[in-house]
Amino acid sequence: MTDIAARQLRATSFRAMHRGPKALLLPNVWDVASARVIEDTGFPAIATTSAGIAFSLGYADGQRISRDEMLARVGRIVRAVTVPVTADGEAGYGGRPEDAVQTAAGIIEVGAVGLNLEDGTSDPAVPLVDRALQVEKIRAVREAARKAGVELVLNARTDVYWNEVGPPELRYGEALLRARAYRDAGADCIFVPGLRDPETISRLVRDVECPLNILAGPGSAPVSELEKLGVARVSLGSGPMRATLGLLRRLAEELKNNGTYHALEHAPSYVEVNQLVK
Repeated sequence: MTDIAARQLRATSFRAMHRGPKALLLPNVWDVASARVIEDTGFPAIATTSAGIAFSLGYADGQRISRDEMLARVGRIVRAVTVPVTADGEAGYGGRPEDAVQTAAGIIEVGAVGLNLEDGTSDPAVPLVDRALQVEKIRAVREAARKAGVELVLNARTDVYWNEVGPPELRYGEALLRARAYRDAGADCIFVPGLRDPETISRLVRDVECPLNILAGPGSAPVSELEKLGVARVSLGSGPMRATLGLLRRLAEELKNNGTYHALEHAPSYVEVNQLVK
C-alpha cells in the first residue's frame, strides 16, 4: 500500500467515527507526550489544539505561531502515534483561500488526516471572516485534498458564539446560516465552540443535518447527555493543556509554601513515560 493510500484509509476511518453510534471524544493534545498518553488510554483518534501548541512554544493564540512551526509539531505527533490525527489549522494562516490550501497541503504532507478551519478573527471590529470568503476557503481546501488523494476530514468552525458576535437573540440564525453554507461547501463536521445550552444544541443538530462538534469543559453537559442531543464529536480544546499548567502551578505552590510533594503522587512513573515515547 502506498503512503497516500494508507493516509486515505486513515481519513476514511476517521470520517466514519463521526457517524456513531457513540460520540467521537477528543481530549486535544499539544505534544508527543500528551498524544501518547491519550492514545495509550484507548482513544481511537488524536486531535491537536492550536492554542496548546502555541502556548507550549511561547506564542499567544490566534495565528501568532507560524504555519511551519505548527506543522512541525503536528508532524512529530503523527509520527509518534498509530491512530488518525486531526490538526487544528486555525484560520488557515492567511486571509486568502490559497493560504488555507497551503495549510491543508502541509497537513497532508505531515500525515494528518483531518483539519479544523475557523472563521473567527482577532479583530474585534470584524470578529468573523466574511461568509462568502470562508465558503471559498472550504471549497478550495476540499478540492486541494481531493487532488492530493487524501480526503481530509474537514471540521469547519464558526465562532459566532465563541466571539459573542451580535445580539444574543440573533446568534443562532447567523451560526446556522454559516453552518449550512460550510456544510454545502464540503465540510464533514461543523464545530460551534461557545455553544452550551442543551436545547439550542439539539435544535442545531436537527437544523444543520451534519455531524456537530461541541467544545466541552466545566459547566458543559456530560457526554451521555450530549449524545442524546445528537452531538457527533466532543472536544476539549486547550482545556487539557491548561489543566496541566494548573497542576504545575499547584505543585509549585505546594513546594514553595509547604515543602511537600503530594501533587506528584498521581504522576506516571519515569519508566512508564520513557516507554510511552520510546
